[in-house]
Amino acid sequence: MSDLPSLPPITGSSRVRLHELQSRPHGDAVIVGRLVTGEVVELPPVGAHIIGHLRQHLTVAETARRVAHETGEDVDTKDVADFVTDLTDLGFVASVDDVDVPGPAPRRPAFAWITPKRAAWSLSPLLPWAVGILAITTVVAVAHDPSLMPGYHSLLWSPHGSLVLLVGFGVGWPLVFLHELAHLVTARASGVPARVELGTRLQFLVAQTDMSGIELAPRRHRLTAYLSGMAVNLAVACLCILAAAGPWSSQRPALQLLALLSLLPLAWQFLIFMRTDVYFVLQDLTETADLYGDGLAYARYLAHRVIPLHRSVPPDPTSDLPAAQRRVVQLYTAVLVTGTVLCLAALASVTAPADLALLVRAAHRVGPDHSLVERLDGATVLIILGGSQALWARTKWRYARHRRRNRRGD
Repeated sequence: MSDLPSLPPITGSSRVRLHELQSRPHGDAVIVGRLVTGEVVELPPVGAHIIGHLRQHLTVAETARRVAHETGEDVDTKDVADFVTDLTDLGFVASVDDVDVPGPAPRRPAFAWITPKRAAWSLSPLLPWAVGILAITTVVAVAHDPSLMPGYHSLLWSPHGSLVLLVGFGVGWPLVFLHELAHLVTARASGVPARVELGTRLQFLVAQTDMSGIELAPRRHRLTAYLSGMAVNLAVACLCILAAAGPWSSQRPALQLLALLSLLPLAWQFLIFMRTDVYFVLQDLTETADLYGDGLAYARYLAHRVIPLHRSVPPDPTSDLPAAQRRVVQLYTAVLVTGTVLCLAALASVTAPADLALLVRAAHRVGPDHSLVERLDGATVLIILGGSQALWARTKWRYARHRRRNRRGD
């Protein structure tokens, strides 16, 4: 059964009341959306004109005449009526002719007690300077004493692999939560009802913050929200290294482990062939609406040209984009395809065989022929590694089911 709201008949005399909408310019287009639902859409200027006149309680016919006169576009009553239908599907229409239109409920934010007022400090322009000074201080300290910099040996602090995995899991995931909490707080400061949830990126299980609606915020706020998680990781690592150089030098191994677990995710964020933090910064700076989606569509188009799967090659999906954005999408497509192929190749040749070998060895060690320590070691590996893979599979299946439902309109 469809969840789309039932819409009263729209005629030239209909008057439409819209929910509270926010908007901002985006190149030659306009981004419009509802913060409370996170629904955002990019519209041509004529769409913004229609919304502006509907807000003035003009009828559909009056709106069509005004927009046609102001923009010189061929806009008639049917065009505006169809546009209102599209706005209804997005949940932007509150009522038509004083008849309420059902729509999506406002999103329930995570940690609702973090209000925009309480989170406002996270958008202070002084914070990037503070993180920068902290990073420079850490670089100076490491230059004076290179042994402060953690290395791979900091991870292998125990001969027991299960302990290494257990501590890495127990410390790593709270750091991941802290990273995502930074995204949530900075998004909340802009009024976005963000939520933290699990997701997948290729073969990786990830935590992610749904900040749908942040596109409506000013650019400085958007970039702060995208980069805040990385800033927290960097700050934690720097504080640990400086603490190891000073008052807590006796705890240097533990502090270096914490610093390394904070730094490692930074490299991941530069894998822009997935939707990482740096990817969203790149998308924002290039003023592309959906860089990943456009790149994927363009890759499929090129694949159809090389290996035609249909009688006719589909049209170039970038043909309607401005020239600058089209070049960006074409360049990004090369990065997207190359990165994805290399990542999946690493999975097939290294990661999957290694994980399988670890799981088989761990399963063997939990048998009765091994000591209690060996059985505990094997059980720990099975729980952490096997549990992570099972959670990845469940998350992947849940998102695939959600996409299928959306395509069917269930």
